[in-house]
Amino acid sequence: MRYGYVKVAAAVPFVKVADCQYNIERTEQMVRQAEAQGVEMMTFPELSITGYTCGDLFLQPHLLEEAEKALCTLAKRTEDTNVFFIVGMPLRAEEKLYNAAVALQGGKILGAIPKTYLPNYREFQEKRWFSSSSELAYSTIRIGHQDVPIGHDLIFKHGDLGVGVEICEDMWTPVTPGTRLALYGAHIIFNLSASNENAGKNSYLRSLISALSSQGIVGYVYSSCGFGESSTDLVYTGKAFIAENGVMISETERFVPTERMIVSDIDVERIRTERLINSSFRTAASEFAWDKLSVIEFDLNEEDRGFEMTRPIERNPFIPSTCDQSERCQEMFDIQVAGLAQRLNHLKNSKIVIGISGGLDSTLALLVAVRAMNYLGRDIKDVIGVVMPGLGTSDRTHQNAIKMLKLLGVTLREISIKEATLQHLEAIGHDGHTPDVTFENAQARERTQVLMDVANMEGGFVLGTGDLSELALGWTTFNGDHASMYNVNATIPKTSVRLIVEYLASRPEQDPELSEVLMDVIATPVSPELTRKGDDITQYTEHILGPYEVHDFYLYHFLQNAYSPQKIFYMAKKAFKGEYTHDQLKGWMLTFFKRFFAYQYKRNFMPDGPKVGVVSLSPRGNWRMISDASAQLWLDTISNF
Repeated sequence: MRYGYVKVAAAVPFVKVADCQYNIERTEQMVRQAEAQGVEMMTFPELSITGYTCGDLFLQPHLLEEAEKALCTLAKRTEDTNVFFIVGMPLRAEEKLYNAAVALQGGKILGAIPKTYLPNYREFQEKRWFSSSSELAYSTIRIGHQDVPIGHDLIFKHGDLGVGVEICEDMWTPVTPGTRLALYGAHIIFNLSASNENAGKNSYLRSLISALSSQGIVGYVYSSCGFGESSTDLVYTGKAFIAENGVMISETERFVPTERMIVSDIDVERIRTERLINSSFRTAASEFAWDKLSVIEFDLNEEDRGFEMTRPIERNPFIPSTCDQSERCQEMFDIQVAGLAQRLNHLKNSKIVIGISGGLDSTLALLVAVRAMNYLGRDIKDVIGVVMPGLGTSDRTHQNAIKMLKLLGVTLREISIKEATLQHLEAIGHDGHTPDVTFENAQARERTQVLMDVANMEGGFVLGTGDLSELALGWTTFNGDHASMYNVNATIPKTSVRLIVEYLASRPEQDPELSEVLMDVIATPVSPELTRKGDDITQYTEHILGPYEVHDFYLYHFLQNAYSPQKIFYMAKKAFKGEYTHDQLKGWMLTFFKRFFAYQYKRNFMPDGPKVGVVSLSPRGNWRMISDASAQLWLDTISNF
């Protein structure tokens, strides 16, 4: 420490999930890189020894034993360094498993800090494996040949310098462990995290870190896991931040598939001086205790006087007008690309096989696939776009599909499914003319069979295209377009798909010919195109189901906010006032809830896909519901509107 400055770093190494030896090799390398840059203190991400996405492997004793051995090996290998550094690992103590941070320096294990607040909502399920630090009975733990202090209240001190540690979710709580540690004398808080990407989440996280560093008058060093973590349902891009008393002084660039480390200096002297000046901080530090809480009561007039909300209601809560929509679209697209790139990296030289219909969803998935190949430096000819005209395909969508594939330079294959579908219908005793559900679904399943077989021939995998809105409404053929090996659109609603494609089409660097095709895709009515009279499209999805903007509105507030049908309906009437009537909104809400409950069985068989926005229907993370749950409670309520 010179002139009151401490040089700190936040590192994001490559990891291999459950490969502890590989992970400590990358950790050691980055510790040495940091020391060469004069770093005195640094942190690595949450569970960095094993990887965060081990799932139920955390309950395998063999992995836990290897993690402990790896930690001891890491301590031994770095005994010739002087960097104080913190790693994350699963740690067994008192017949429980803890998600812990472990501090090391000069070959010694100085202390272990278990996570206090375990997220067990939406995509997170840490209570399945871990216990909270509040469950600890003892203050030491045996690691290797050392007795190591353990607890959430540890402060590491060097002279007058105090250092505290918290882990990921700890900082998302009303009174954080880091805040308490700051009040008890920590000048720098290190946070080991595993924060996945959601559209809009990064800006919120950035604001949160800045606010915590300001609130605690503290330096804040944050590192979150990245490249190498599983992208089965979530995408991790290796975020890192260094903040000081409300000012973000360094941060990493996202969506870069490399190891990263940011280095900066925290002015501890300024922090100590600011605390000395700030009388409120001094009072809080001396009086902070739960038994000092005061309760103040007041009455709220709940009489119904024709309540009318003053604040505006967003018609599109997924990409609200208050955000930078271009930035949000780019971010969502980048998360899709990052997820697919990680899956491609895992599958090595696999090709991508994708069915291209000339509709919105397959168009977005195609653009993601091309960008992912460019992102990885791969030949875009390894993207195989398959056009499969069927019994209801229109010339407009057929030609747009072919134009897109040629303009993008990917491999184009055209395989008609008409004859195969008719042969199949004849074989099962269908007349081949009646436009019933069998007639429609036979085409969807024939297309999926073609894609799967082409993928086998080409050494590739089938990229799914169905979006979040279709999954919510069950508007997908089971074992047809429902099936794929990875689906980059699974958490993006139809309204957002449209906005993202429009954004990509309108970028200045976009090829004018491709932009023209993309804009025509946007202008084409949404349709599965499974039946047709002459050259006319006879199926318009929004005529059958209702407008996607309304269904997406219902979906967001039902899942993300868990609002009652009454509240959602009230908000919808305000948001869509003058465009849709009371009866229309009511009818579409009944449709939404009927279909949402009826088709959960399809969602329980969803393929992998990255979580892009705040809402996901993945049965492995965000939305877990039995397939035979009843919608009657909701339908009865809506019927009375």
